[in-house]
Amino acid sequence: MKKKLFIKTYGCQMNVYDSERMADILSPLGYQQVEEPDEADMIILNTCHIREKATEKVFSDLGRLRPYKEHREQQGKKTIIAVAGCVAQAEGDEIMRRAKYVDIVFGPQAYHKLPEMIAKATRQTNGVLELDFETYEKFDALPEVKNTNGISAFLTIQEGCDKFCHFCCVPYTRGAEVSRDIASITDEARRLVDLGAKEITLLGQNVNAFHGESEDGHEWGLGRLLIHLAETIPGITRWRYTTSHPRDVDEELIEAHKHERVMPYLHLPVQSGSDTILRAMNRKHTADFYREIIEKFRKVRPDIAFSSDFIVGYPGETDKDFEATVQLVKDVNYSMAYSFKYSRRPGTPAAGLANQIPESVKEERLALLQHVLFEQQTQFNLSKVGQRLPVLFDKKGRHAGQVIGRSPFLQPVHVIATERVIGHILDVDITGATQNSLTGAIVLDIPQVA
Repeated sequence: MKKKLFIKTYGCQMNVYDSERMADILSPLGYQQVEEPDEADMIILNTCHIREKATEKVFSDLGRLRPYKEHREQQGKKTIIAVAGCVAQAEGDEIMRRAKYVDIVFGPQAYHKLPEMIAKATRQTNGVLELDFETYEKFDALPEVKNTNGISAFLTIQEGCDKFCHFCCVPYTRGAEVSRDIASITDEARRLVDLGAKEITLLGQNVNAFHGESEDGHEWGLGRLLIHLAETIPGITRWRYTTSHPRDVDEELIEAHKHERVMPYLHLPVQSGSDTILRAMNRKHTADFYREIIEKFRKVRPDIAFSSDFIVGYPGETDKDFEATVQLVKDVNYSMAYSFKYSRRPGTPAAGLANQIPESVKEERLALLQHVLFEQQTQFNLSKVGQRLPVLFDKKGRHAGQVIGRSPFLQPVHVIATERVIGHILDVDITGATQNSLTGAIVLDIPQVA
């Protein structure tokens, strides 16, 4: 008998990948995904612990889901509610205590055990808690991929982080760094091609820390893996990866960007431009070290575009420290960036520091930084007006007759076209730009749209 499965995914791309794999695992049990939770036989909240007040958001969503469960129980039907992901890992006991109607709580390294956990949840009333770190077992136990987000797919190659940045909860919720073997990555990439993918983004909490074993027993880094995949998976014409740490960039990875199938775009978080704050964050690199890496990439791939992450108002940050961050932004010139006010994460070293920055100061600094970043993003987009770019179209737009794709630099590109262009890489003459996207016209004398 078919059962309905509702999954809500919070946060990062790795959570999107994990949600797809949960659906794969549950498919043999008869579960099919639905868009709404009200009649679902199972509801999974796949949570993220990075953003501020993440835990309270989960409890708020759970409160809205409780009436669905109770209504179905009155009809003699059972709804299993599960909380997965990083909030589950960090706050599992608290979830069980505060929301006793939750049936299952499990961390990111345990979702391969979902069938077992569901069986337990149907036999007991006190809930199932599974928070073990068993990454190797998880990768070995995953079924063949069946769910993908379409033309552009995600593939996790590495999990966990050993860097222990003082503001970050990832080492405590995702565990130590671990990499998949080359053969399983290659097999999954081929399966994604069979499912229609044309672009794959390799994922990891610290993806360029990847060190996987090849079939002949040698250890490969991310650079060699990228070249291997680009040359042995002909159905994928675009390869990307995220998220990287500056300390794990090596020459082989830089050289990999010469390959035409490795996209000229890199998300490389720096967090601050002040060496004082970088030391306080335990980032293990300096601002000039970061600048040198940027220049090395630009030397081998002059057209490469960069994005980054920034935290303003970190404990102890002075006006001079903040000015150093703004200067680094001006030196690098980003195509886009994510910027946030520092907020405490329970259990992290920075949360207990006494020299916290007043909220008003953080807000002022964030506004100043974003003004520079948004101006750079707008100028980068405007620089593409008048150019012809290859665009991979992957979805319909919000407006009638509109189709959206991505440029090599990950910019959204809007055109007026029929849906038959979806799944194709087509040349587009860029005619307009805003801060967030490009507009253009498909070059019509291309065989795929003839």
